[in-house]
Amino acid sequence: MEAYEAYYDYETPIGTIWIGETEGAITHLTCGEAPFPSGGNRQETPGIREAVRQLTEYLEGRRTTFTLPLAPEGTEFQKKVWRALQEIPYGETRSYQQIAQAVGRPKACRAVGMANHRNPILLVIPCHRVIGANGSLVGYGCGLPLKEKLLRLEAEHSALK
Repeated sequence: MEAYEAYYDYETPIGTIWIGETEGAITHLTCGEAPFPSGGNRQETPGIREAVRQLTEYLEGRRTTFTLPLAPEGTEFQKKVWRALQEIPYGETRSYQQIAQAVGRPKACRAVGMANHRNPILLVIPCHRVIGANGSLVGYGCGLPLKEKLLRLEAEHSALK
């Protein structure tokens, strides 16, 4: 993972999260079991405060989309996958196969899985909404229990709207 200028860590209902920022754009967001890259200054910037505010609203079921400037570092293919993940509506899921088709590479399910695994901005780029073709929960940087919790939260709040 690439470095960032500033980062800050917060205690949330889902455990400790770390948010990284460079030049006013969020570059990293990780939690739980997912590793956070080293570097940068521990500093709570306005952009990081806004990210945690929106994340808190999301976890409370009051926000379904994020409006943050994002700057994830990755290959062009990874960025294409991450943009496709952002198109998955709140409360819905897609399979790796569906994401592969969405990015124009229908046979690239494994590559989509690797791009999903390398997503540096968890939750905001909703890789937790990607499931196995048979509907099973597979892989998540913050752990499968959190993936299940997030999907349940979204399903419950989608039903209320």
